[in-house]
Amino acid sequence: MFYWFVKTFVLGPILRLLFRPWVKGLDNVPAEGPAILASNHLSFSDSIFMPVMVPRPVVFLAKAEYFTGTGIKGKLTAAFFRLTNQLPMDRSGGAASALSLNAGMDVLRNGSLLGIYPEGTRSPDGHLYRGKVGVARLALQARVPVIPVAMIGTDKVQPIGKRVPNIRRIGMIFGEPLDFSRYYGREDDRIIQRSVTDEIMYELMRLSGQEYVDEYAAVVKLRLAGKTQDATPEAAAAPETAVEPSPDHGPTVAGEDGPEVPGTA
Repeated sequence: MFYWFVKTFVLGPILRLLFRPWVKGLDNVPAEGPAILASNHLSFSDSIFMPVMVPRPVVFLAKAEYFTGTGIKGKLTAAFFRLTNQLPMDRSGGAASALSLNAGMDVLRNGSLLGIYPEGTRSPDGHLYRGKVGVARLALQARVPVIPVAMIGTDKVQPIGKRVPNIRRIGMIFGEPLDFSRYYGREDDRIIQRSVTDEIMYELMRLSGQEYVDEYAAVVKLRLAGKTQDATPEAAAAPETAVEPSPDHGPTVAGEDGPEVPGTA
């Protein structure tokens, strides 16, 4: 009820008035049944604009830290995320990340839409980075279509570190559903996981027009922060199965992390 009220009477009208979002391909989102909305991730605001434009509720996996804060601010943040259909995502890797992915599976098994950022974190520079295979595992295990979603211009509305958004037009493109039924029953095959993930990232690159970088965004962020000793593929390997985020390679063609609440760190 809170989600519907905020979307219909609060955020929806305000965002449509101020940012005049344009949308293409919205009819590619199924009117019913489960599906994954796999999006590029340019800005915190991605997690607000996309659900506002999709007629059905979208459940996102958000980083777990937003649900464990202390004090008034932490409790309000956690409450906001729970009331707006967001689930905690543990990106530390191993069993913790697997449990978080199970929460995503539950969403899909209930016939709902699950929003995922395959890059695992917001792009630090506007490029599209290598996807993590959690999105493939979910799509194959749940046997659902994947709708690639390209967010356009949201990084100009709210760049990383900026609290007050710039008022300018944004857009989004919903691509045709990707069918991976040919791989059903092989969801534990790492080569298949990487192939599915790369196909999704290729579609995101094609729809968004972003330049693709065959590297994990998390590694690039470490390097930009001057943590060169940590800026290795191993440094980003822990949350490999995460969706919010192997011997693999990205497509052969050429937020901080996760959604945030406005006004919070």
